[in-house]
Amino acid sequence: SMAPIPPGTRFLASFNRDQWYRAFTFALTFLLYTSFHLSRKPISIVKVTQPLALNIWYLCFSVPIDRNNYKQLLGAMDYSFLCAYAIGMYLSGIIGERLPIRLYLTVGMLTSGLFTCLFGLGYVYDIHCLGFYIFVQVANGLVQTTGWPSVVTCIGNWFGKGRRGLIMGLWNSHTSVGNILGSLIAGYYVSSNWGLSFIVPGVIIAAMGVICFLFLIEHPNDLKIASAQSSAPSSHSEAEPSAISFMGALRIPGVVEFSLCLLFAKLVSYTFLFWLPLYITKAGNSISVFVCVGGILAGVISDKLGKRATTCAVMLLLAAPTLYGFSMMSQFGLGPTIGMLLVCGGLVNGPYALITTAVSAGLGTHKSLKGNARALSTVTAIIDGTGSIGAAVGPLLAGLLSSQGWDQVLYMLMTADFLALLLLLRLVMKELCSHRKRPGVSVE
Repeated sequence: SMAPIPPGTRFLASFNRDQWYRAFTFALTFLLYTSFHLSRKPISIVKVTQPLALNIWYLCFSVPIDRNNYKQLLGAMDYSFLCAYAIGMYLSGIIGERLPIRLYLTVGMLTSGLFTCLFGLGYVYDIHCLGFYIFVQVANGLVQTTGWPSVVTCIGNWFGKGRRGLIMGLWNSHTSVGNILGSLIAGYYVSSNWGLSFIVPGVIIAAMGVICFLFLIEHPNDLKIASAQSSAPSSHSEAEPSAISFMGALRIPGVVEFSLCLLFAKLVSYTFLFWLPLYITKAGNSISVFVCVGGILAGVISDKLGKRATTCAVMLLLAAPTLYGFSMMSQFGLGPTIGMLLVCGGLVNGPYALITTAVSAGLGTHKSLKGNARALSTVTAIIDGTGSIGAAVGPLLAGLLSSQGWDQVLYMLMTADFLALLLLLRLVMKELCSHRKRPGVSVE
């Protein structure tokens, strides 16, 4: 008699070919975007490591340190990246819609690796020119915009609407994984040779770019066509609809509201991530973990209810009193403060994670498009580009307000949170009305 098949092997054999490819695409895009975040992280590690910040100041000006100005200098580098990223994002979706995603993403990752390495080479070759560092940051900000619309389009193509919230919530944890890995790598080299804090992540993202070129399948149809060995030279059918225009994407119901909502949600989220490590150094990585939890929770709830806007609105509504509670908690010592902070992080980041993933994918395949999936990249880019404006403005405002005390910063965050909530009200009403007519139907 033959030996029984081991349970592990039986489990692996239970998946069909499509499911394996789907899991592979999930893992690959996860790793690709992790490397994007990993390569963005060094500058913020640089910022909190004072000797290094002073070192860069010396490199740029070759003069004795002015302790008041070096933080503004590093701020300028952050903003040159964030502003280039926000502007570049609008263009990126439009370009990405018209090019093969695999090639577009590969070029983006290779150039991103190049510019990240160049920043580190400034240390190696002793470059004393602020313009060089600003140029590298702007160029990097522009090429990094190739990432998000491409990976969301890929995931949107491979995963249907059913459990998209949960799947994308889990998938979106690449942000935190990338940030933690980036912090560890940059932190490891920071005191000995800070050039390597940039060069190593730069090499990693470039290497992942090569892997992307070799393995990324952007649409399940590409596989079917390849396996049928169709005689058509193109990997897409001839009757494919043309890519959507920028204005056409704005006319999709919900795109404008979600974009503006994300502007305020991302403003709150980025202010949190940029400023709180300075406020409580111990909380850095635990915030990242709770940020993931917020995104997954938002995804699961919105899948169950079939209501993306309502889920975001409820979390935003709960976030405001939590932010206020956070300011009260600080007098009770570190433990309760960090506890409150984690709840805040989850509630603030849930809507942001949901809008940039499942909502973007849902709107990019909206029924008003009559099955034209060529809007996914443009819609994702419009939503995330608008959000990135908030990401650039938030920490800047916090910097100006923090001189008048932390309470001012928290009031600004609560105001932004309420504005995000207001922008969703029309969509929430629409979801609730459609639910009365047809229970359990999503607006997507």
